[in-house]
Amino acid sequence: MKIKKTVEELDPYVPGRSIYEIATLYNLKPEEIIKLGSNENPIGPSPRAVEAVKNSLNDMNRYPESDLSDLIREIAAYSEVRPEQVLVGGDGADEILDVLGKTFTEPGDEFIVPLPSYMYYEFTLKIHGAIPVFAQWDVDNNQLDVDSVLEAITSKTRLIFLCTPNNPTGGLIDKEDIQRVLDNTEALVVVDEAYIEFSGTDNVELLNDYENILILRTFSKVLGLAGMRIGYALASPEIIQHMYRVKPVFSLTKLSYVAALATLQDKGYLEHSRKASVDSREYLYQGLEEFSNLRVFRSYANYLLVDVRRTGMDSAQITEELMKRGVIVRNCSSFRGLDDYWIRVSVGTIAQDQRFLEILKDILEQI
Repeated sequence: MKIKKTVEELDPYVPGRSIYEIATLYNLKPEEIIKLGSNENPIGPSPRAVEAVKNSLNDMNRYPESDLSDLIREIAAYSEVRPEQVLVGGDGADEILDVLGKTFTEPGDEFIVPLPSYMYYEFTLKIHGAIPVFAQWDVDNNQLDVDSVLEAITSKTRLIFLCTPNNPTGGLIDKEDIQRVLDNTEALVVVDEAYIEFSGTDNVELLNDYENILILRTFSKVLGLAGMRIGYALASPEIIQHMYRVKPVFSLTKLSYVAALATLQDKGYLEHSRKASVDSREYLYQGLEEFSNLRVFRSYANYLLVDVRRTGMDSAQITEELMKRGVIVRNCSSFRGLDDYWIRVSVGTIAQDQRFLEILKDILEQI
């Protein structure tokens, strides 16, 4: 049996640890574990989404809708674009990354990723035979090194990924810097806005001026539907039409469809969700700032990047100590571009944040 060479050589993507995994490993009660490792929504889904799913349970024997026009109209209104500029996909934004690979790359083509950033770009595109070229994110100043992106562009470049706010650093990319990249390439610039609602800004207006931009978004964060796996893309109608040619028809499940529609119609939930996460982020930032042996970075997302090297522990050791006590944070050693001394802390409820800070203080005082 012959396996594709790219699959044989591929480093597996490392996801965050789950509650039940940690409960089993450390003999803890699942309900007592605080999960601050996967950038999830701490307040849960919209009550309207829960009700919509309950009302559709008896339809699980039916295929999903192939006509998503009502959901597309809601997404277009929410994003302030035209319906023909919207593509909806399942598996969060990850399916859209796969569709980008199918639509725009041939084996041997190149794609650019500034490091550190979301590693699923590389994981997905390499399977299609595309070659990653790494630019730089300036971690110390938490900003994109735009010149490194421009210097990485060649005649083989097909896709350029710009994550804003950047995962895992939380920094924003200035709109002018995105424009510099757009102005200097014919490649498709993929602006990943998975966390954009927490930042107070977006880049949708660039769709009016550039044909070579695609904005990537998800229902997994502020919209509270990580478990339903819904993502969407915003781009020119021409790009969207070509991507629909290769996107699986039934990738969005029936329950995901009704949950997404109900969530977008719940305006009160949308504002509450955004505010709760931003308030939690600022509370966590202030709390972490009080530790003299930690370096915490300002963030425009729903997580914070923390440098732990001055504690005398590396990221594996400190995440292990936290997990033993029922707190899950992200060990960032698997992110290219970071060493073994970084953790990422997602927002929780204020009560969860308080408990995390107390446990962290206890750990650091014992060193």
